[in-house]
Amino acid sequence: MSSEWPALDYPAWSATCDTLHAHTQVLGKLAVALAPREPQLQHAALRLSARGWETLPLPEPDGSGAVAVALDLHAHEAVVEHSDGRVARVALTPDRPVADVAREVLEAVGGGVEIDPTPQEVPWTVPLDEDREHASYDADRVESYFAAATRAALVLAAFRAPYRGRSTPVNAWWGSFDLAVNLFSGQPADPPSGDFIMRNAMDSQEFAFGWWPGDPRYGRAAFYAYAHPAPEGYAGADLSPAAARWEQALGLYVLDWDDVRTSPDPQAAALEFAVSAFRHSCQVCDWDPALPASVEGSPPPVT
Repeated sequence: MSSEWPALDYPAWSATCDTLHAHTQVLGKLAVALAPREPQLQHAALRLSARGWETLPLPEPDGSGAVAVALDLHAHEAVVEHSDGRVARVALTPDRPVADVAREVLEAVGGGVEIDPTPQEVPWTVPLDEDREHASYDADRVESYFAAATRAALVLAAFRAPYRGRSTPVNAWWGSFDLAVNLFSGQPADPPSGDFIMRNAMDSQEFAFGWWPGDPRYGRAAFYAYAHPAPEGYAGADLSPAAARWEQALGLYVLDWDDVRTSPDPQAAALEFAVSAFRHSCQVCDWDPALPASVEGSPPPVT
C-alpha cells in the first residue's frame, strides 16, 4: 500500500464534497453554454489535470478568443484564464458559499455569459448563484480527494489506451461527480429512458469504467463498471479481483477503493477489475471479439 493511494472517508468529508461538487457544476454549466456540441454530450465534460478540475478552452462569450476555467485544488482557488493573457482568481475557502464563488467566476468570464444555474443530478435544488448552503471547504480533505482522483484517472487512462475502437477521454463528470471512460462497439442502442441526459448520452452500445469518491447512495469511494444495454444474465458474474461484486441497488459492478489501495499493487488490482468487467460485458453483449482483445494487447506502433 502507498500513501499516494490515500484513504477517503466519505462521511467525514461529505459536506466539503458537496461544496466542491457544486463548484464543479459551475464549470460544467459554462461548458454546456459555450462549447460546440458533441455526440454523447462530450462537450459538457470537464477534465482532471495536474492541478484540479478544468474546462477545455471555450469560445469567449463575445467571440474575442478563448477562455478556460479551472478549480486549482492545490492553491484552492478558481482560475479564469483568457487567451489574451488576462487571469482572474477566486478563492475557495472555508465558509465561502457556492453563490459567491459562482458569481465571481461568471463575472471574470465576462462577455455577458449566461448559464442555467439549476444544479443537476444532486439532491439539492437551489440555483448555483443563490446557493449559500454549501460553504464547507476543508483543504486537507480536498487534497486527499484530489490525490485519490489523480490515481484513479491514471488507471482509467491506462485501461482505455490500447483500445482500437472509439472511446472517450478520461472525463470528469460534474453531474455525478465521477471520472469515467466510455468504450463503444460502434453499434447504436436505445437510451434507457427519455430524459435529456439519457437520450443524448446513451444512444450507443458502450462499456463504462469509472470512479467516484462516494455519495449518499453509496458512501464509499469505488471503481465501477457497467455495460449498456445490459442483457439478462449480465449481473452476478464472478469478476477479478475477488473483492469485485455486483451492486444490485446501483445496477453495476463495483470494486471499493479501500480494497484497491490496500492491495500489494493498487494499479494492477484496479486494471484487473476493468479488464475483467470489460471481458464479461463484451461476451454477454456480443461485441466483436477483436475489440475486447485489443484492450489486453498493445497500442499500434508509432512509425
